[in-house]
Amino acid sequence: MASSATLLLLLLLLLLLTLSSAILDASPVHHRHRHRQSAHQNYKDALTKSILFFEGQRSGKLPPNQRMTWRRNSGLSDGAAMKVDLVGGYYDAGDNVKFGFPMAFTTTMLSWSVIEFGRLMKGELGNAKTAIRWATDYLLKATAQSNTIFVQVGDANKDHACWERPEDMDTQRTVLKIDRNHPGTDVAAETAAALASASLVFRKSDPNYSKILLKRAIKDELLWGAAWLQKATRSPAYLNYIQANGIALGADESDNTFGWDNKHAGAKILLSKAFLVQKVQSLHDYKGHADGFICSIIPGAPFSQTQYTPGGLLFRMEDSNMQYVTSASFLLLTYAKYLTKSHKVVNCGGAIITPRRLRTIAKKQIDYLLGDNPLKLSYMVGYGPRYPRRIHHRASSLPSLSAHPGKINCGSGFTFMHSENPNPNILIGAVVGGPNGHDRYSDERSDYSQTEPATYTNAPLVGALAYLAHSSGQIYTDNLD
Repeated sequence: MASSATLLLLLLLLLLLTLSSAILDASPVHHRHRHRQSAHQNYKDALTKSILFFEGQRSGKLPPNQRMTWRRNSGLSDGAAMKVDLVGGYYDAGDNVKFGFPMAFTTTMLSWSVIEFGRLMKGELGNAKTAIRWATDYLLKATAQSNTIFVQVGDANKDHACWERPEDMDTQRTVLKIDRNHPGTDVAAETAAALASASLVFRKSDPNYSKILLKRAIKDELLWGAAWLQKATRSPAYLNYIQANGIALGADESDNTFGWDNKHAGAKILLSKAFLVQKVQSLHDYKGHADGFICSIIPGAPFSQTQYTPGGLLFRMEDSNMQYVTSASFLLLTYAKYLTKSHKVVNCGGAIITPRRLRTIAKKQIDYLLGDNPLKLSYMVGYGPRYPRRIHHRASSLPSLSAHPGKINCGSGFTFMHSENPNPNILIGAVVGGPNGHDRYSDERSDYSQTEPATYTNAPLVGALAYLAHSSGQIYTDNLD
């Protein structure tokens, strides 16, 4: 079985071939949207809130235009212990640690969302780019030293033993790094993917920044940055590598999970684009590999391997299941886009699955998330009339500095954590872990598996919501990207 490191290397190679300059620079197609779907969810509003959520996760010195105003500056001395500036970035979930691996994946998925569906975001495109840049500014700091990546700030065990606001943090801000003597290929490759994919996002709007990101992505072999040289050199060497090593790296493995620690499914979809859209005929087999993933998650289809709740939610595991819902929905919509452009369908053991079917399934998942479920509960905070009020999130559950200027120390915060009162600060747009396999949800802070939000849950949702808002007529544009 391929290691996570080699799988990530494959992902980089796939991204390299598929997220080409043509994606952002291609002339738009001028015709009415052909995939119009009816909707009773306000996808446009959900899109706005899904991006706003990232402001609530910010670490560092907040800008004057900060919209989540109950948050304040935090982590201003991060990195000082190692004499490096690591101020900024995102807290990935409900704690106050900055983990480089999920932060990089979040960045990659936000970038992929913009690359595929950015033209459909209209007024929210600028906010999406701002969310990406908050992460890439930090990743540039984390990769500033040659042959080194700083991959974590904060001690997870000590942080989790406290319940305190980011603004009050007094736990040890331990810094972890990888280098030649302490390798970490998986996080290095994902960091390269984040920087390189983001470079495509900013290539037209901020070409100098884009060049900085791409240059950093290829800084040395530790980052497996050579994969991204394909974009600049168009060398056939990388295509040859995929052809020679793709199977060994897991291209034909049966795996229906896509998330920050498993890239198989995303890699298959990405490689399929090289064949379907970019007409790389030698990668014909990867359309079949992508179909295999799709067939594994289609309810009732031959070879389906995915469990669904009685209410219809894709269910992968008890812990933070909604991250797999949003990532799978994004892949379904993205693959439907590639299939439509190439006039292809999915063949599941003789059962023909059309792009429209993929969009319908993705829409049903997002609709469930937004409130079309047995509990009639939105799993996005601040969206709809009923949503989680006691999420597992320190900053949201503790009174803000304006409401309680005095310090709340490590132990005292647990009084608020165990309180039955709703969180005083609404973390608008946060998508929680979600219900269990029987559509049941417990709105209790202590149940982090159901009530904790995460950046890597929201990131793919941004792209999915942009598509749905456009396809339902809530965001109008003549251009179908």
